[in-house]
Amino acid sequence: MSRRRPDPVLRPARLGPADLIRLGGTGLRTRPMRVFLSALGIAIGVAAMIAVIGISSSSRAEVDRLLDDLGTNMLRVAPGENATGQDAKLPRETVPMVQRIGPVRQVTSVGALKGTGVYRNQYIPTGRTSSVEVAAAGPRLLATIGAGMHSGRWLESATEKYPAVVLGAQAANRLDAHEPGTRLWLGGKWFALVGVLKPVPLAPEIDSTALVGWEAARTYLGFDGHPSTVYVRAHDDRVKTVWNVLAATANPQRPSEVLVSRPSDALAAREATESALTGLLLGLGGVALLVGGVGVGNTMVISVLERRPEIGLRRALGATSGQIRGQFVSESLLLSVLGGLGGTVLGTLITAGYASFRGWPTEVPVWAAGVGVGVTLVIGALAGLYPAVRAGRLPPTEALAAA
Repeated sequence: MSRRRPDPVLRPARLGPADLIRLGGTGLRTRPMRVFLSALGIAIGVAAMIAVIGISSSSRAEVDRLLDDLGTNMLRVAPGENATGQDAKLPRETVPMVQRIGPVRQVTSVGALKGTGVYRNQYIPTGRTSSVEVAAAGPRLLATIGAGMHSGRWLESATEKYPAVVLGAQAANRLDAHEPGTRLWLGGKWFALVGVLKPVPLAPEIDSTALVGWEAARTYLGFDGHPSTVYVRAHDDRVKTVWNVLAATANPQRPSEVLVSRPSDALAAREATESALTGLLLGLGGVALLVGGVGVGNTMVISVLERRPEIGLRRALGATSGQIRGQFVSESLLLSVLGGLGGTVLGTLITAGYASFRGWPTEVPVWAAGVGVGVTLVIGALAGLYPAVRAGRLPPTEALAAA
């Protein structure tokens, strides 16, 4: 008596990663406009994050470039307050005394001429100075502070003793005086404009100042010879040593009335302030990314409701709940990846455009792009999980009845 062979057990075909990607892509191609809008939400969030990180990195690279060009070895000496709370004064001999410090390479000073205004002509009312200060300047000022001429020339031996003036970059704009030879009404006398400076990052106060020669300030403006700011360049490896003795050297009798600062530290502080703002903007980018994730989840929920007949037909033909879940999760991941890649490209373009406009080097960290795409994958998986589970639990008969 022959035995009957048992019927073979039918197992559903296993879907590989390529099959899931193909199924997910098919679902996205059938709804292009909805896919575009959902991916756009993700892209905006990623672009915001990439742009914030990229612009911050480009700004930091520009500060580093400036410090490399200008140096971090410049110190600034200014008078503080005396015991009675009044403004102190630096001695007239401050510059030659500081020059005797061994590691000092260059030293120069400016002397503020308080109460002295500069105007385009003598008919402008006193006080309308456009916030332009007037100061006497030493001959080595440009080399010490790392400044350069935008037009004209600096106060040389031929001009520093005569009524000649050099304007900082902002001062020239406020007075609308850019051409050498222009006459300016300064301290009740006519001075000739001989040059305009470029912006000075390490000494921004110079940008809004009209500078005259030291001897000319004494002769024509009644300058008392006390420096208001002394700029010191030291050897790079001896800056700390010079810092420690600078106050006592500048004013040996009253060192407590001397303020010593390092302008490069101000640039670093500015960078720290911008980093705090970067953190806030990153938070806003994260919120935008979360909103985009909610949009993806909403798209996938609606997709499950609209495609119930398709789900029922696939279940009736043998597709398992796991395969249905895999299909919808893959759709969600593909949708998020599209948004993530688009946002990365958009954020990089925004960074490049802004950096080019500001004249900065463009710098977008590679890790930022990786984090952006990685975050979108996580959001896509989370956003598609509930719709995928819901689609996998849908009974075939109920799904087909909805057709």
